[in-house]
Amino acid sequence: MKYEIRLVVTYLVLLILIVSLAGGCLEQSSGLSRENGTEAIEEVDSNRSPSTGRSPSTGHLKTEAVNLSGFETGNPALVGNYRLEALDIELKAPQYDLPLQESDISNYGEFSQKFLTDDTALEKLKENGFVVISNPYNPKEEDITAMYNRLGNEGQLIFITSDTLLHLYHVQFDDSMSRIEQEELYVLLWELDKALLNASVSDYNSASGEEKEAAKRNTAYFSVALSLLQPEEEQIKEIEDPYDPEAGTYFDLAAKEKYQFEIPAFVKDEVNAELALIEAHEGFALSPIFHYKEDYSQYVPRGHYTHSEILKNYFKAFMWHGRMSMLLKGKLIEAEDPEKEARIQTIQANLTTSRLEDDPDLLMKWDRIYAVTAFYVGISDDLGPYEYMEAMETVFGNGSRNFNTTTMEELKIELAGYRSPEIYGGTGSGTHEPVIIAEQADELLEDTKGFRFMGQRFIPDSYIFFRLSGPYTKEYTGNQEQMPFTYIDSEYGNNRGFPRGLDAMALLGSERAVYWLDELNDSSYKNYSLRYGELDSEFSNFSAADWNRNLYWSWLYSLQPLLKGYGAGYPTFMQTDAWQDKELSTSLASWTELRHDTILYAKQLYVIETSLPIFGDKTVGYVEPVPEFYNRLLALTRMTANGLEELNALDEDTGRNFENLENNLEKLIEISKKELENEELTEEDKYYIFKFGEIIKMSVDVDEEARKTTLVADVHTEPNNKLVLEEGTGYVDMAIVAYKVPDGRVFLAAGPVMSHYEFKQPMEERLTDEKWREMLEANPPERPEWVSTYRA
Repeated sequence: MKYEIRLVVTYLVLLILIVSLAGGCLEQSSGLSRENGTEAIEEVDSNRSPSTGRSPSTGHLKTEAVNLSGFETGNPALVGNYRLEALDIELKAPQYDLPLQESDISNYGEFSQKFLTDDTALEKLKENGFVVISNPYNPKEEDITAMYNRLGNEGQLIFITSDTLLHLYHVQFDDSMSRIEQEELYVLLWELDKALLNASVSDYNSASGEEKEAAKRNTAYFSVALSLLQPEEEQIKEIEDPYDPEAGTYFDLAAKEKYQFEIPAFVKDEVNAELALIEAHEGFALSPIFHYKEDYSQYVPRGHYTHSEILKNYFKAFMWHGRMSMLLKGKLIEAEDPEKEARIQTIQANLTTSRLEDDPDLLMKWDRIYAVTAFYVGISDDLGPYEYMEAMETVFGNGSRNFNTTTMEELKIELAGYRSPEIYGGTGSGTHEPVIIAEQADELLEDTKGFRFMGQRFIPDSYIFFRLSGPYTKEYTGNQEQMPFTYIDSEYGNNRGFPRGLDAMALLGSERAVYWLDELNDSSYKNYSLRYGELDSEFSNFSAADWNRNLYWSWLYSLQPLLKGYGAGYPTFMQTDAWQDKELSTSLASWTELRHDTILYAKQLYVIETSLPIFGDKTVGYVEPVPEFYNRLLALTRMTANGLEELNALDEDTGRNFENLENNLEKLIEISKKELENEELTEEDKYYIFKFGEIIKMSVDVDEEARKTTLVADVHTEPNNKLVLEEGTGYVDMAIVAYKVPDGRVFLAAGPVMSHYEFKQPMEERLTDEKWREMLEANPPERPEWVSTYRA
């Protein structure tokens, strides 16, 4: 199209990768479309399973390289940095018989006196070849690296876990995101909102009729955003010492003057009413500006956004921009003339879009914010400025833009042909009739179509939750305090009220998740099998390019090797159902960290010494042999670092952190490959395992708060019952595994693993990390059912 050609030329002239990211939003569906023309070499998979998309183990692990270039495929930058190296490993790790006997284990005596004093733990170890226990060094440990040093100092054998590497990636992902948000995106958003507020006031002073009312609403809209960004007096504090723990936590004194504005008098009442609802965050209420119901409980800063006053304000303002929609239709609007209100909201969207289009500096700032966040989390699930620019060009051409009743109907007809959202975000909840079938859900999504200034992003797990649970129920009439994850609607049959993390893991390829959904009677609900089958068909056809469109999707792609079944040739303990349950828990904990990091929208190189100690035939420990996982995490780490560097968003410290993680992952691939091929480890390999705790401690330059494993994220809202589904990660546990070395001896080694929780919470009490830690300390929820197969 003419408009798209002009847009691409503009981006090439600017030579800014960031802008080309934003340009991609014109053609990309926010849903699960594969129409991006991307060609990729995928893993060899001749025996694909329809439920998991995985091949049965054949004693050989062979994958091919994946080399994605965004500019070559027409999908700019989002996948341009993903490079997955080929693997070719003959699986012949030495085996032992289960159940294990104490006499089979070379270091049983010393190890058991320290860690296996509980009879249940010992029985599970014998039965499965491994067990997970509460951390004997510190049951409330929040640093996943601490256990390695304790084990090493005591001369115990070390088990290097996938949990550790996943948590380290989370730490660096979260730290890099929070840095750019605090140091750049906050300022850009302030400047953008301030300029658009001034433009809206100018439009209001020069317009008449409905256009004047739309300009007034925009004035109120941007005034709310600026009010949320603006520092309060108690948020300002001068910190002179850069090493002070509070450095970077508060606004500095200069912010008081820099981030100031006055709410225009003609919108002050509406703005203050909106701000009062945001501050109260008590759930659904009618928006004074938009006249549909909004969930104000969403505006409680959560995730890493509680770590500084700047991030708290950024969170609330960005949430406002991400959730509040200028609707095309009036069905969800509660007013005397809903269609007139929808027309005014559509004029609002077009006025804002026109201002961005006419001012290259403003558009570049919008592009910068959108593209950085899109690289992390993905593209918006809603229509935005570029779709509205294209629609206006179709209706008005190069002529003047008169937003009268006739032209607005033409615009609305044009925009109606654009994609609808894929995920229902709660807009106007309680206004519509109860949704019973999928077709009605699609109709509801159509009713929420409209313009969002910086729309919340399409993520696959929310899509899964919507399609499997959605708002496909009427109401729950029982005791809400006792309500399980699912409930029965007496008129319409057995309907699912709450999703589970198991749903997402099942569609990522976990057969154990499928098993537990059946075993826990969480897959026998009305239409569940039909919807699951539709989703499975979509997900099983994804290419490597689909899975690596942004960091969020690529993180999920990295988890998939952990979720498969481990067959012949893998260590004995990994071939058990219990180990699959443990990996399921690890993956859920990592997914929780992803949701935590993105809740608003997820060095020093250690050089091995020249003179190494000689270990001889002494074993020092074991690396969890999951090279396919390490390989994907390595590709994701490189994609993250390279993409941020191209976006000019990678500072020196963050760059070193990612480089260190790359070096560690390369070494773990090398060692785990040797373990699976039953090769002796070199002295260097043994030294690396022996010193692993020190190496990773030095490799991650972040503060103690950022290292903590105790995180929480709300992932789903059930408005009928005013409850949210919370996913939490808890204290560090200890895994003990029995492994066999090439000379035939069996040893026990220990290492840290993450813990995972899933529970409901009142929506007006969405948890922050701080509140979650208080709950863990005083009254933790029950752990998921399946952990009993491996945890003592």
